[in-house]
Amino acid sequence: MRSRPFRSLGPVSEVGFGLWGMGGWSGSNDDESTNALERAVELGCTFFDTALAYGQGKSEQLLGRVLARHRDKRLIVATKIPPGNLKWPALDEYALDDVFSADHIRRSTETSLKNLGLASVDLQQFHVWSDTWASDTRWQRAVAHLKSEGLIRAFGISVNRWQPANVIRALRTGLVDSVQVVYNVFDQNPEDELFPVCRELGVSIIARVPFDEGSLTGTLTRDSRWPEGDWRNLYFTRDQLAATLARVDALKQDVPPGMTLPELALRFILASPDVTTVIPGMRRVRHVEANLGISDGRPLPPDVMTRLRRHRWVRTHVVV
Repeated sequence: MRSRPFRSLGPVSEVGFGLWGMGGWSGSNDDESTNALERAVELGCTFFDTALAYGQGKSEQLLGRVLARHRDKRLIVATKIPPGNLKWPALDEYALDDVFSADHIRRSTETSLKNLGLASVDLQQFHVWSDTWASDTRWQRAVAHLKSEGLIRAFGISVNRWQPANVIRALRTGLVDSVQVVYNVFDQNPEDELFPVCRELGVSIIARVPFDEGSLTGTLTRDSRWPEGDWRNLYFTRDQLAATLARVDALKQDVPPGMTLPELALRFILASPDVTTVIPGMRRVRHVEANLGISDGRPLPPDVMTRLRRHRWVRTHVVV
């Protein structure tokens, strides 16, 4: 497993582990999820990203039980503070006090630490963001206090989907160690403004949603449906699913022989030197083994990268 430097935290595995799916998505199984986490640790994964909102702490608790069995290993844990108003994404008109008051920031952090069984979390993140709050010193002081008290080692922001520039003012405060952003073969927009600023400021980048919530695994069909309450029903409406699958079909024509679509998707992301780690969601051992196996240093050929650039999809309908 290859590593890349993470600001304030040292090296982390370039392929991390996203835990959203094991927090309550339909089809998740706790034993299967635990086995996947254990296998990831065994294979050298060192970066694990969860959130208090994932199953109302469930994914944190699952991770915490695994961490307790590996106190001898250097495992980097990232979690997130949900918006106080429980609304995704953040809108500019929301008041900071309704989303990230100082009390909410501390209370959420303390709850996450309890769930994880830790005295300090490596990376605490805001789960939504509006850059209209960037200059407000209240969130800045709250984060600084968490760091000074040793409750967190680093601080980051997870930006709203398809709004990669909606964090740049916050990054320029110097208080943000990392930014988590949707970045994949379809969603290449972060390269335009966000990545250059992160490069300038030394801010680490966590690439999330590498498989576009499943479309880039190549397993979805026009008949794909999910149980009531599953978040993917909101993301893949009937019209959106059809539009997405048409793009997936076009992309499949550019998958090199002997390579799977998920492998191509991950290798595209790792081709960017600006990305610190990518966090595919994984709930099964076979997915862990396949995804972590991509960290072998083999780059995609330049002609393949050129073709992949043509699949850029600029989307503006914002969902979480």
